[in-house]
Amino acid sequence: MANGFMWYLSYIVVYFLFMFGIGFYYFLQVKSADDYLIGGWNMGFWPIVGTVISTWCGASIFIGSVGLAFNYGISAYFKFSIAGLIFTFILITAFGKCLRRQKLYTLADLFGQRYGAKVGILPSILSAFIYAIPTTAMQYIAMNTIWTTIFGMDPTIGLILSTILIFAFTVLGGLPGTIITDALQAILIIAGIFILAYSAVNFAGGADTVITQTPPEYLSPAGPFGGLEVFLYFLSVGPFYLVWQSTWQRIFAAKSEKVAFNANITAVFVCSVVLACPIVVGVAARFFLPLDTHPDMIFSIVTRDLLPPYIGGFIYCALLAALVTGANSFILQGSSSLTYDLYKRLVNPNATNKQMMFMSRITVLFVSVAALFVAMNFNGILTIYQWALRLTATTIILPFLATMFIKRTTKTGVLAGMLGGLISTLLWPLLNITFDQTVFGFLFSFVGLVIGTLVSKHSNEEFPVAVMYEDLPCANDEPECASPYDVQNND
Repeated sequence: MANGFMWYLSYIVVYFLFMFGIGFYYFLQVKSADDYLIGGWNMGFWPIVGTVISTWCGASIFIGSVGLAFNYGISAYFKFSIAGLIFTFILITAFGKCLRRQKLYTLADLFGQRYGAKVGILPSILSAFIYAIPTTAMQYIAMNTIWTTIFGMDPTIGLILSTILIFAFTVLGGLPGTIITDALQAILIIAGIFILAYSAVNFAGGADTVITQTPPEYLSPAGPFGGLEVFLYFLSVGPFYLVWQSTWQRIFAAKSEKVAFNANITAVFVCSVVLACPIVVGVAARFFLPLDTHPDMIFSIVTRDLLPPYIGGFIYCALLAALVTGANSFILQGSSSLTYDLYKRLVNPNATNKQMMFMSRITVLFVSVAALFVAMNFNGILTIYQWALRLTATTIILPFLATMFIKRTTKTGVLAGMLGGLISTLLWPLLNITFDQTVFGFLFSFVGLVIGTLVSKHSNEEFPVAVMYEDLPCANDEPECASPYDVQNND
């Protein structure tokens, strides 16, 4: 046991020393908030591929989908992993070129330029509070499974330790540090999850045993509860990825449009293979773990019990790599929303670069601490994640699509659509109805969007275009664009 403890500790210490070394390097290199939060538009193909893979393989995949497959079989791959990848593919192929051309860094940029600055506030609040903070909390909870499983650490102390480690790296390196470490960590993540999948299947008796002795419904894409249940889960998860700010960041961080497209598409196809491995682990684990095992603990327990410490330590480092990179991305997403879309737009439009850098790091601290509060008061990684994705999607997706494709869409319609989706989704648990929550939210968002648009006209603040086909001012660097990312360089 003592020997195993030292293996685990050595791996983890070396890993974090490496991470903080890179973070400190970029702390010295990054000179502007633009570089800190979006990478300065200069990242190459492989760094983008690596960071996309690493960001995808966070707590929801390494921990959540293992537990989901343990309870639902391979349908977890279709209802969760494939759902996100399909909509990410649509975002990159259908919208990526347009977003770069229009210089739309965030949803608040899109809505703010199209309908007026104040309309961008709601997507910004959602991005920071409804998505970035809860998903960062998921990474803390997942990291805590390592501390409690192999070190027997008190859960509260483990959550605080997770927060300190993740915050320290994020505040040092920003997005450039995250992208470079992600590219390196992608190799570690892929190797680790393949080793664990092979070990789990081997321990279960081999592939033939897993295939022949697993109940048929757990090997069916429809799962044990049928195709409708899979589809509704798919619907609650997938659409969000059209507006996932982590992908938007990676589209802008690439040094060219060609690199942005090729790197992101390559990463999606790699992820489609890598994300199958946690499903294999979850299905195989049914052969040797009690069926009432908590889903969030399966990954760490399998790693500890199946593998010798010198290999298990490597797997734990792969998990840490996935969690740290996921948390970094989510914290920076929340920070960019608060710094640019709230502070720059509403509080200090003439902020200097020094002020923006300071505010960027203050908001990183805020998101990190707020996520710690969420992690201490909630549990269940996929429950948190599905709720955040559903609420964001029912509020934002239809107004986003209308803004991109329909010139007639008005500010009133967009606000009514966002509020209709948000309020109906939040009220659904109190109504005691059997109607699916996601469909319910989309329905009210649609009704609000259509009626609000029909009864109103374009206001003076609006720039009425179908953004997919016509340019906003920022596309041509026009002064009236007033992009919050155009930070003054004076100190």
